[in-house]
Amino acid sequence: MGTLRYDPFAMLPFCGYHMAEYFRHWLDIGKRADPAKLPKLFHVNWFRKDEDGRFLWPGFGENSRVLAWIFRRCEGAAEAAETPAGYVPTADGIDTTGLDVDAEAMRKLLSVDPEGIREELPTIHAHFAQFGDRLPGELRAQLEELEKRLGP
Repeated sequence: MGTLRYDPFAMLPFCGYHMAEYFRHWLDIGKRADPAKLPKLFHVNWFRKDEDGRFLWPGFGENSRVLAWIFRRCEGAAEAAETPAGYVPTADGIDTTGLDVDAEAMRKLLSVDPEGIREELPTIHAHFAQFGDRLPGELRAQLEELEKRLGP
């Protein structure tokens, strides 16, 4: 099993300058850009498993179904449910026609576990700490906002 990484695109070992400056660079680009032209960011986890260790999602051949929801979402044509970690597709948002994926599996695939995220917070704080005072304040603020959304 691999190690969970918090650096974008696993760039930390290869970045030719301080990673906090890399973060600052991209934040600054975002501030100068036309918001309508910025890419939308989505997070997926294709590898969730059931209690028996079997993958809940049928595999890479069906990922286009999730991508179809993402495209519809970018066009304003797909609904989403708000969670403490962001938005996820609604239960009927991803077309599962012809798949062996039942409603319970979809519920698990689309669920967000606030307690699981809370358990990760110390490692995220440790990751941020390695950048010291050079870490952009916007990143710390986002982490603080996440902690507030997760609640006690």
